[in-house]
Amino acid sequence: MVTPGKPATFRSDRAPRRIERGLSTSRGMGERPGVSGPPIESPHDPAEKVPLRIKLSFGAPSFAGAGMAIPIVIHLTIFYSDVVLVPLGFIALVKAVARAFDALTDPLMGWLTDHTRSRWGRRRPWMVVGAPLTGLAFWMLFSPPATLSPSSAAWWLAVSYTLYYLFHTLYEVPHGGLGPELTLDYHERNALFGWRVPFIVAGTLSAAILPPFLIDLTGSQRSGYALFATIFAVLLSLLYFNLVATVRERPGFANREANPLVPGLRRVMRNRAFRVLLGVYVTSSVTGAIPGLMMPYFTKYVLQPADPDRWLALFLGIYFGSGFLALPIWMALARRFGKKFAWLCSFVPGITGSLAIFFLLGPGDLALTAGILVWTGSAFSAGMFLGPSMQADVIDYDELYSGKRREAQYNGLWSVMTKFTVIPSMAIPLAILAAYGYEPNVEQTQTVKDWIRGIFGLAPAITSVLAFILALRFPITRAIHKRIWEGIRAHARGRDAIDPLTGQRLPPPTDRGLPEQTGWFLDHFSPKELRRMLVRGRHVLLRSTLVSLGISLGGTILALAATIHEINDLSRDPGILAVLSVVVAGFAFSATCFHIFRVRAALAIRGAPIDDEQVRAHLAFIDFVTHGPSDSPVVATSGAGH
Repeated sequence: MVTPGKPATFRSDRAPRRIERGLSTSRGMGERPGVSGPPIESPHDPAEKVPLRIKLSFGAPSFAGAGMAIPIVIHLTIFYSDVVLVPLGFIALVKAVARAFDALTDPLMGWLTDHTRSRWGRRRPWMVVGAPLTGLAFWMLFSPPATLSPSSAAWWLAVSYTLYYLFHTLYEVPHGGLGPELTLDYHERNALFGWRVPFIVAGTLSAAILPPFLIDLTGSQRSGYALFATIFAVLLSLLYFNLVATVRERPGFANREANPLVPGLRRVMRNRAFRVLLGVYVTSSVTGAIPGLMMPYFTKYVLQPADPDRWLALFLGIYFGSGFLALPIWMALARRFGKKFAWLCSFVPGITGSLAIFFLLGPGDLALTAGILVWTGSAFSAGMFLGPSMQADVIDYDELYSGKRREAQYNGLWSVMTKFTVIPSMAIPLAILAAYGYEPNVEQTQTVKDWIRGIFGLAPAITSVLAFILALRFPITRAIHKRIWEGIRAHARGRDAIDPLTGQRLPPPTDRGLPEQTGWFLDHFSPKELRRMLVRGRHVLLRSTLVSLGISLGGTILALAATIHEINDLSRDPGILAVLSVVVAGFAFSATCFHIFRVRAALAIRGAPIDDEQVRAHLAFIDFVTHGPSDSPVVATSGAGH
């Protein structure tokens, strides 16, 4: 039991404090020989102030990235449905398949960049390769040959859209992993990521203004979008080349030993702060694509201005411009009251603005729409810097437990979960409109207009309320972040640390009753599987992993079969079921890959020099950090949470 006023300390009664034997098969499981870590740097050192030129070089690629994202989110669907004449159902299906594939590559890319060792670092080589390839795919996406039939254009969309997101992953995940290591200071991170916001806003406004201008200049939508794509493809490459040439990675982090893939995923899910932030992101992502996707349809068919393209550009400018102007307010709130307070406040404009869109707006309400967009857009910039800054703090908390720096792996996992959950919001609204009789470039029925209004306004408000409730539980404040780093430095000196979220005393990762690499290897398996192994023998691990692999593989096959069944007739729209089947297939395939790695570990453990005492020590530590100390060295546990 815990003595009142005294922090609990993990001690394994069934295993020595230090066990010399290692895991002889560790190289086959993605482990590397032990590497002594570098000195731990202080996150409150004046040297942690990032020079302005580094902030600018780090943030500048966001100008091109945001400029490319806006046409994909806002213009792509209506361009292909109303100009290229690809049916909405096909567009929905293509988006679902491509984004599912994109989501699958994110955690793999995170693991790859964390494991990359080169003279240029872990992140920069990938950015040099990924940026120009992404630019090429972006140009293809907005340059479909005019001679293509609608069915052929659908395949062009499928290929170019998939390639765009594949190459986008090559540079975006390493870029996201680079930010948290550039500064470890709680407030300096706000400044670093805050400098991205002006570039994001500038890129967004350029993307809002340029397409109508280029369309007028070239005389057609096809030529205008192709010219726009060319400009931003070149800009993306140049700005990332500048980042790579200017920004250096932190050598102490780049040279640390990385972790194996599957155990890394399992340990990420034990991070309490990560689970809260992930829950907020996933909940928001359920309707995350709806505002950008539906704004062109809402403007054109509900508000019905004389020139919908110009009004759409104006609305985008108002929305993102108000976010830029509000940035100093959010920065000041975060510095004065903390990131969490500012983050919670940023939910209010989005929720109330979405409800106003649903209940107040109708044909001709252009001025009122602009006013509502000023209010809702004011919160845009808050999420742009608070989200990545809070993610960086969560990654620091992981280092307290794991002793690793896993920035890209964390960003990859955030990305894969949110991308899978956002797929329905990209595809289902289009399928609903198609099911209720949407026809391009004609006056819509009142039913279709009501669906557009409800999807655009009411759905995001509901999910934002749920996300706000989850966000209340986020545990890391400035004071807690400072104590996290006190614990990390204590571990670097070989001393116990205090977990500021639980008050428990935590020994260094190298002093927890078994070799560190053995603990990572055992995390291929859940605590329940390891307890069963202690009772029935090691053979049960192979049986358990094979059963899990069979179930996930069967789910993948069934979901793919359902998708193929729904799209066997290319003369009709696939419908909602095909889109949902793609999402299920993506999740099931992810689980299949996860269990393939576990099968390899189950085969390896049969001859590995791991005794039962080491397994009990591993389980005791998981139980301790999950539930606190107990009279029993190994207590039943779900294995979730730090």
